[in-house]
Amino acid sequence: MPAALARLRVDHIGSLLRPEALKAAFRDNAVGKLSDADLVRAQDDAIRAVVASQEAHGLPVITDGEYRRLNWQVSFSEVEGWDLSAVSRRAFLGSPDNRMPGEQALTRGEDAVLTYRTPATATLRLARNFPLFEYQFAQALTTRPAKAMIMGPDRVVQMFDAPGSRAIYPDTGRFMADVVRVQHEMAKGLAAAGCRYLQLDEPSYTGYVDPPTVERMRAGGDDPIKLLDRAIAATNAVTAGLDLTVGVHICRGNRASMWHREGTYDAIAEKLFTGLACDRLLLEYDSERAGSFAPLRFVPKGKIAVLGLITTKHGRVETVDELKRRIDDASRHLPLDQLALSPQCGFASGIGGNLLSEDEQWRKLDVMLETARQVWGGTGAA
Repeated sequence: MPAALARLRVDHIGSLLRPEALKAAFRDNAVGKLSDADLVRAQDDAIRAVVASQEAHGLPVITDGEYRRLNWQVSFSEVEGWDLSAVSRRAFLGSPDNRMPGEQALTRGEDAVLTYRTPATATLRLARNFPLFEYQFAQALTTRPAKAMIMGPDRVVQMFDAPGSRAIYPDTGRFMADVVRVQHEMAKGLAAAGCRYLQLDEPSYTGYVDPPTVERMRAGGDDPIKLLDRAIAATNAVTAGLDLTVGVHICRGNRASMWHREGTYDAIAEKLFTGLACDRLLLEYDSERAGSFAPLRFVPKGKIAVLGLITTKHGRVETVDELKRRIDDASRHLPLDQLALSPQCGFASGIGGNLLSEDEQWRKLDVMLETARQVWGGTGAA
């Protein structure tokens, strides 16, 4: 199974648009009108429906749509000593639709990251393996493999309030080591439960080519290259020694209004693509800010580059022909056998979701599947 999963020709990043009833359940729970148990029942019902929809559309790998999350970041929650969930709840109550002020205006996503900075209050310890809970429920609903998604360790560190945590963690390196320890425990639990595909979400990596982010690192006395090396080592350590297909998702921000990061892969591609001990590189390629496909030449043999050519930021549905043309362009730099296709990010990184309809979401996934059939003769599912 892991070998077959590693070579799938299609993928999706995990989050799917939440139905309005589920959003309402989260809002009612947040203001005390709905019990925690009733919220879980609403999540269960919505997950059953979205798993059935994924099966009906022919997706070879299933997720729970991230329907238990206020946002993708709370995959690293129920961890004693670092309560990102509380920050997420406060943000949700301030904006229940998960929309930033001036949604139609271009927004620097890095500013949103800074608002989530969270201090450590104790040495990190896993209280409950939340991604395992998500995975087990979803996997019980389908005979197809379910994918688990965890925020990568470098992103956690980017959201860490180091100055406010000196009493617990005198330096960020110690915090990073404990994040890796906790996340390895999460991944080990997933592998033991039968999960065979784990995705690490690491938008942090585009920070190492984003000029304002690099300048912020240098202003803080850090060497961006050394931090990149540390980040790669941390990502690898999370899944070291485990029987899992590992995908690393790298993006520059989601939603039409958010310009999270800019800068092409070129400056970090060789170090990143060769250094990550993963099977699948899930790469954003839906806009010009990703640059050309030339950096794909650094992807080593045996590793799949999953091209995020389908945008989740708006509802225009790509055509099979345009996707085929772009895949053909990419194959000039990396053999077709090492390529796959996906959306560039999730359809709902936060509970509010992106600016498109559910019908547009499913049509995009259908186009992805049809393109794979025409390019590779199928999805690659066993």
